[in-house]
Amino acid sequence: MVKNISNWINGKKSLAVSKKSFDKINPNDGSILFTVTSSNKEDINEAVNIAFKAQKSWGEIPPVRRGLILHEIVMAMIKSKDEIAEIVHLETGKSMNDALGETNAAIECGLFYASEGQRLYARTTTSGVPNKFASTIRQPVGIAGLIIAGNTPIANVAWKVFPALICGNSAILKASEDTPATAWIFGKIAHDAGLPPGVLNIIQGYGKEAGAPLVEHKYVGVISFTGSTEVGRQIQLKAGERLAKVSLELGGKNPLMVCDDANLENAAKWVLLSAFSNAGQRCASGSRIIIFESIYNQFVEMLVEKTKGLKIGNTNNDDLGPVINENQLNNMLSAIENAKAEGAKILFGGKRLMDNKHNNGFYLEPTLIDNVDPQAEISQCELFGPITCLYRVNDYMEAMKMVNDSPYGLTGCIHTRNFDRANHFIQNLQAGIAVVNAGTFGSEPHMPFGGVKQSGNGTREPGTEAIDIYSDLKDVYINISTEVN
Repeated sequence: MVKNISNWINGKKSLAVSKKSFDKINPNDGSILFTVTSSNKEDINEAVNIAFKAQKSWGEIPPVRRGLILHEIVMAMIKSKDEIAEIVHLETGKSMNDALGETNAAIECGLFYASEGQRLYARTTTSGVPNKFASTIRQPVGIAGLIIAGNTPIANVAWKVFPALICGNSAILKASEDTPATAWIFGKIAHDAGLPPGVLNIIQGYGKEAGAPLVEHKYVGVISFTGSTEVGRQIQLKAGERLAKVSLELGGKNPLMVCDDANLENAAKWVLLSAFSNAGQRCASGSRIIIFESIYNQFVEMLVEKTKGLKIGNTNNDDLGPVINENQLNNMLSAIENAKAEGAKILFGGKRLMDNKHNNGFYLEPTLIDNVDPQAEISQCELFGPITCLYRVNDYMEAMKMVNDSPYGLTGCIHTRNFDRANHFIQNLQAGIAVVNAGTFGSEPHMPFGGVKQSGNGTREPGTEAIDIYSDLKDVYINISTEVN
């Protein structure tokens, strides 16, 4: 592990022009992991100029050959996966097992997109005019500006970098300030594996200083952002002023419905995983648990007992780790106190852990909250932590109304043994992802991920659908003479 995290510009390590830096804090124990260079508009301008020059030659490489280069990066990731996972573990506080699982998912994503170089499909179709051929071809957008969150850092890198590059774009990745070393090690691996200099540039820094000028730069043709709805709105507004393409994968307040015919043991397992795994730091976390009245008391008692048994820490024997930074932790504690003031009942948790094992880290107890108004702030706003609220309903139709009564629409899940209920839920859920008898999370790299309403702007990453974000279509019409010599 290097102790000073730099940018990658033109294939070389580079410090910010301002020479400013900030400390990355270990969320497990509050210690300083390393210092990070803090970039601003000048660094973005330099990276854009380099990316602009590199894109032409990269875009002229046939997609199959680009795919082979990306495949070399993936093979290098496989060799370095323990090192990558160790960095993810240190930066996020999640266990090594979870970090390895995430790293393997990033590798799977890279393999999928490397092979997309052999399938960068457009289409050939018929024309309504005699002796005329109609088709489409895909072309790079140009420079892709990629802005990621720190909750699943190596997976977030892979979801954006690989599709951007396979389409022939050069890319500028603005790393999360919470997980700078994960992006840095990916940059090192990519360049060591043979990615041409300037094709991928990685910028460290904060959103206002480094992210905003990337969004506003006139030569950045597409912006892809994963993060909060509030910041997504600002990006949509700024990028829209210059008609740049924008992909937004934003927040969620995801419902998990437990019906009266559900397998309660299975449902309880998935409620805890959806609400508390990764310390609840998933846009797809289950933060609204909607339970039928007839089983409410029995099921809630099960949840409380199982939550009491969860182990908290950063080892492989633990069920959840810390939240990513102290500011996030304080926001969650404030939200819990506000809910209590409005009459909510804390069934378990709700406090920062201050025992000898946890007091220096950013640990929040897994928190179950009852007696919450569905219209209360805590029911409507994403908290991005190990907090979930429980709601009782009389029947399926009342539950379904509550499921969709949210400004968000990312994922949703139902637990039932009734096929008709499950099918109705799938068809009527106002969200981008519907799940039956599992959790609210669990996307796969070959499948499109994204939401509706305030959870996104209609785009989907990853899957083949991401190709539409990072490429432009061109219609081609060829007129053929009937005179043949």
